[in-house]
Amino acid sequence: MTDFSQSRRKMVDNQLRTNDVTDHRILDAMELVPRERFVPASKRTVAYIDEDLPIGSADSTRVMMKPHIFGKLVQLAEIREGDVVLVVGAGTGYGAAVVSKLAASVVALEQDEDLAKTATEVLMELGIENAVVVDGPLVAGYAAEGPYDVIVVDGAVEVLPEALLDQVKSGGRLAVIEGKGGAGVAKLYQKSGEAASSRFGFNASVGLLPGFEKAAEFVF
Repeated sequence: MTDFSQSRRKMVDNQLRTNDVTDHRILDAMELVPRERFVPASKRTVAYIDEDLPIGSADSTRVMMKPHIFGKLVQLAEIREGDVVLVVGAGTGYGAAVVSKLAASVVALEQDEDLAKTATEVLMELGIENAVVVDGPLVAGYAAEGPYDVIVVDGAVEVLPEALLDQVKSGGRLAVIEGKGGAGVAKLYQKSGEAASSRFGFNASVGLLPGFEKAAEFVF
């Protein structure tokens, strides 16, 4: 029988700490949240390997981000205790569960009905009361509960829609991985008034979220 608590400790020590995740609040949260509860039953024994894990149906491309990449992305976002956070691409809810330990409240946006249902059920089973799952297209964000102190995009994008930046408060932050495959780069966007600036965070390879693909270009 797998000792998941030991697996979590090893994940933190061998994957997060060794990849420059130094924020103790994030390390504690990721050691506390049972990652195995957010993956299909057939994947639970490998829930803590440092790989992207499929979380959707057989024909889905949705994955749960590698632990160390997710930890670094959340660290880049600099989430504070009083923050209201939007997680875009909530999947089965793991990211929202971790962020719920760092922020005042979390809105977890998911457009896949089955994934949203799973996320809602698991968050409720774990007694996480400051995170709510909402349905809607990921590219549109969720303006009804915004603007947000922080937006975390839980997956890669080729194009970052203005709609998401528009939902960040002045002084707020948006953490995202831009680019496909090995060309992926984590960036932090910061808002000042209506303007947004960005800075490089780290290199990362993560699966694209649906709807964030670059439009096909004509070649003459």
